[in-house]
Amino acid sequence: MPEHLVDHFVRPPPRRCNKIQQTCEQMQLKLSQNDISKYADRYDFSDQDLVNIKPAILDRGYLTRDDLSKVAIWKAPRAAGHIKKNSSQYVEEITKFSLSANIERSKIESLTLLDGVAWPTASVILHFFNDNPYPILDFRALWSLGVDVPNQYNFVFWWNYTIFCRKLSKNYNISMRTLDKALWQFSKENQE
Repeated sequence: MPEHLVDHFVRPPPRRCNKIQQTCEQMQLKLSQNDISKYADRYDFSDQDLVNIKPAILDRGYLTRDDLSKVAIWKAPRAAGHIKKNSSQYVEEITKFSLSANIERSKIESLTLLDGVAWPTASVILHFFNDNPYPILDFRALWSLGVDVPNQYNFVFWWNYTIFCRKLSKNYNISMRTLDKALWQFSKENQE
């Protein structure tokens, strides 16, 4: 790889103390550990369509355009119409790259190259179709962690959010899916 591209694609971004990083370091779970399962159990937003397509995606290593449409309809119905702007081959190539990438920034940012896929939808793809645990980026989940939605998402914000959620998942011995459901439901019931 040419040396001038190494920093952009291989090395992690430098650790800077900026407003986004400070916000992420101040994340705090608003609900108690004991309430996580209670809120997760009350979550009633069906994800069955995504659960149904998961085995096929994991087996082949990429999403089809139809798979991507299902993800977009589930996460961002208003943006879902943009998915058809992507050719089937483009969706397959980008999602195959993302799901097999070793560098975290490559995993998430490559997905945002697809029409109709912003950071929240990209996070859904990683959440459901990657072996590693990833949280879904959502205003409700962020509110449940005491964080405002930034004007623009970026890798540093997303990665700090991911690390924080992974720590919660590990420390409380719960799946990332359970945590995600609880964060979403807690906000739905308590956010004004």
